[in-house]
Amino acid sequence: MGSLAGLLKSSGYDVYGSDENIYPPMSDFLSEHKIPILKGFDPAHLTPTPDLVVIGNAVSRGNQEVEYVLDNKIPYKSLPVVLKEFFIQGKTSLVVTGTHGKTTASSLLSWVLEKNEADPSFMIGGIPLNFECGYKIGHGKYFVSEGDEYDTAFFDKGPKFLHYLPDAVIINNIEFDHADIYNNIDEIKLNFQRLINIIPRNGCLVANGDDANVRELIPKALCPVQTFGFSDLVNWKIQNMTVSENSSAFSLYHEHNFFAEFEIPLFGAHNVRNAVAVSIILNWQGFSKGQIQSGFSTFKGIKRRQQLRANINGVSIYDDFAHHPTAIRETIEGMRQQFPNKKIWAVYEPRTSTAKRNLFFDDYLNSFTPADEIIFGPIHRPDKVKANTLLDIPLLLKKFHASGKKATQFTNAQEIIDFLVPKFSNNDIVLIMSNGSFENIHERLIDALK
Repeated sequence: MGSLAGLLKSSGYDVYGSDENIYPPMSDFLSEHKIPILKGFDPAHLTPTPDLVVIGNAVSRGNQEVEYVLDNKIPYKSLPVVLKEFFIQGKTSLVVTGTHGKTTASSLLSWVLEKNEADPSFMIGGIPLNFECGYKIGHGKYFVSEGDEYDTAFFDKGPKFLHYLPDAVIINNIEFDHADIYNNIDEIKLNFQRLINIIPRNGCLVANGDDANVRELIPKALCPVQTFGFSDLVNWKIQNMTVSENSSAFSLYHEHNFFAEFEIPLFGAHNVRNAVAVSIILNWQGFSKGQIQSGFSTFKGIKRRQQLRANINGVSIYDDFAHHPTAIRETIEGMRQQFPNKKIWAVYEPRTSTAKRNLFFDDYLNSFTPADEIIFGPIHRPDKVKANTLLDIPLLLKKFHASGKKATQFTNAQEIIDFLVPKFSNNDIVLIMSNGSFENIHERLIDALK
């Protein structure tokens, strides 16, 4: 919603918004772009009457402003519909989807296009450091969107990505997530199937062939399909992956023939897959290997995606958005490959509706394996989940201890900081994982170390 507000403001509209809680980096971004945020929800915010109200999927019936909009028949639309009607229509639409990797892959794709003077438009849920904001209105033919499988609005329960008029779609992976709106993996796969069904015959599906759920959907595509991964089941095979402190390098083969050597300033197998998916889309659109690598080489990353926030007295503090067990595992594995001999502290806040349920209990046991020591913060808003489904962290800690893994839970960020600071040694890595503010633990930890 913040990025859409920026897009509209850049197009000449007067934009303001209401929200209960807003935190960096988006709060800083909106302030910098002079987009006012009104605290809380109040019908008075809708006087004078706006020309259009964009209703995000975080609000529902009963919200005071929603009720006022409906009572007074003020025009309203969802975020995806506004994006489609105001910006995507008439462009070549490149949609990046999957349970994990959407923000990184869409940011990387947008940057390679930008680097090669294609002047793309895009809207991304995070903030790519090359652009310093999550959107851009370009004059070129491409629109890149982060295609979210989460629902659109209280009045449209279908996924956002079905609105984005796709010419090409990347599906990075499909796992169970969003337990608040999906009952099982089959419901999620059905929506990805619907997305595949609307790719035109002259379009392209770029699919992770290492993922069984993705492979299951490929045969029903009516457009050309390109698969990628590390296995022998794919058109584009990744080989010879190596990781250093500064980059990951790999060879890419197409139909068993050598295609290119690529290097990216990102870490881990998941980010290599992101880069390969991007390179396939770009190759399909006629970009050369050299053009692709020029974008890869100059990519700066994304805020809150394995982002180094500070290095103080030899202690490196990283911020990451990981909240699903697979993303946690792949993020820590990437850090372990990058820093094989350093101590990694994994600090995690269970925050999303899915993350704070016992549903992923067994997955969590494996997710943190590459870390040396594990710190759990408090479960965010435990009242939003039924008590009998809430993640049992005390039992999880017992299981970790039984396997010889050090793990502790604390009730707030200050307790975590007080515990960590005296224990740090030179060259330690602190990886903080949350998709929320986590009580601003990053800055507070930096201040404590200073």
